[in-house]
Amino acid sequence: MPVPVIYPRSLEPSALETDFIAIGFAISQEGKVTFPQSKELARTIESVFALTLSDELAFFSPTGKAGELFEIPVSASKVRCDRIIFVGLGNQSLADARACGAALGRKMRGSQKSLLSAVFTARKEFRAHVTAIILGSFQWNMKTGKSPTRRGKLYVSDAHPTELERANSIGQSVWLARELIHTPSNIKTTAWLAAQAKKLDKKINLRVKVLSGKDLAQFGGLRAVGGSSPNPGPRMVEIAYTPRGSQSWPHVVLVGKGITFDTGGITLKRPYDVMVGMKSDMAGAAAVLATMSALPEIKPKVRVTALLMCAENSLSSTAQRPGDVITQYGGTTVEIINTDAEGRLVLADGLAYADAKLNPDYLLDIATLTGAASLGLGRQYAAMYTRNLSLSKKLQTLGESSGDRVWPMPLLDDYAISLLSDVADLNHNANGAKFSAGSVTAALFLEHFAGKRNWVHLDIAGPGRSDSDSGEYAKGGTGFGVRLLIDWIAGLS
Repeated sequence: MPVPVIYPRSLEPSALETDFIAIGFAISQEGKVTFPQSKELARTIESVFALTLSDELAFFSPTGKAGELFEIPVSASKVRCDRIIFVGLGNQSLADARACGAALGRKMRGSQKSLLSAVFTARKEFRAHVTAIILGSFQWNMKTGKSPTRRGKLYVSDAHPTELERANSIGQSVWLARELIHTPSNIKTTAWLAAQAKKLDKKINLRVKVLSGKDLAQFGGLRAVGGSSPNPGPRMVEIAYTPRGSQSWPHVVLVGKGITFDTGGITLKRPYDVMVGMKSDMAGAAAVLATMSALPEIKPKVRVTALLMCAENSLSSTAQRPGDVITQYGGTTVEIINTDAEGRLVLADGLAYADAKLNPDYLLDIATLTGAASLGLGRQYAAMYTRNLSLSKKLQTLGESSGDRVWPMPLLDDYAISLLSDVADLNHNANGAKFSAGSVTAALFLEHFAGKRNWVHLDIAGPGRSDSDSGEYAKGGTGFGVRLLIDWIAGLS
């Protein structure tokens, strides 16, 4: 499906040439209907269509809840418009702006009708609302038959052109991440994923390098996990955003887990239905790739390198076994205990490589890593680990404003003893002691490979996938992390 793009349009009477006009309403404590974001437009609509909006809306007994939708048919000789859509503004918060946008996007999904949204026109909420329209309209399938190749035009107020440009860029990037995640794993091999990244090579200031085969000789984690697959072997994709003069800029390295399918290996996932959604186990790599795709348009004064650690964790005669000892990039030996704890092995290689070769000012990894993270935080928050408290606070604040919410979690040094091994430097799934803190111990394992860098680990196992259409999330891969990463990188400029 083509990615929707939203265009600016004035709110003058002559601009009301659309199939649908959406306007936001609120309910005061006294029960009065108001149109606080679009007072002038409300008066224009009433004049053009000879009606009273508050009277029309009263028929539905509205509550004003964010995203509540009602519509009425209209006609006028002056303009072409079929319907007015009333959208509840809630408390007019950023979250409400996103809820309203998602509701409109979902209504327009697959439609060839045009929409002018004047639901949120205040600058602070404008970007969130526009982005949510794009995300709410997401759909993906591989059904046979004639699929719609066109979609209706989407318009919003022209009051904030810079915010509109950023919203379009972010929305398209999240859409890209979702398409990558939704692609079935019989198509989405490591070579296929690397080829998608290679397309970025055509963008200005982006350069892509793919390592495979003997070039990965030192990457013991990638080779141990990916050597079991009958499909093309593991890949490390390095994407660099380095505009001219960028050597003096802050350097951010992003490392994404790219497990194109996860059977659990010899330690097979149980029960079976846990495995069904494992085509989404590369959601971290998808978020990183999609973030990089936006940088040429956003033009941050930040040097950014992305590492996509791509492998398929399959079950075959060449699969790694419990009890094996591997050597990660940089020389640390690791005893394998559970082959379903594979994500941290590929990330460890990426982190160690970044620390040794790339000299980052900030080093961040993102992964659908542990079920424990979603047990603790559910599906709405990612678990965030870092020892840099100011950076933690910054990312938490950006998470709330962007919609990709993260919650700071503790790196408890008391639990580090669980990573000890009798035969290697570390064991990888913390069976040395029973602390029942799988997300924490996984983060402690990864920290070992990040050196002394300003390091952040985002465990997105919860919000990286949705079981239903909910708000901005479509069922399946959500593209979580893209909005947060883009806003963070842009803010470092």
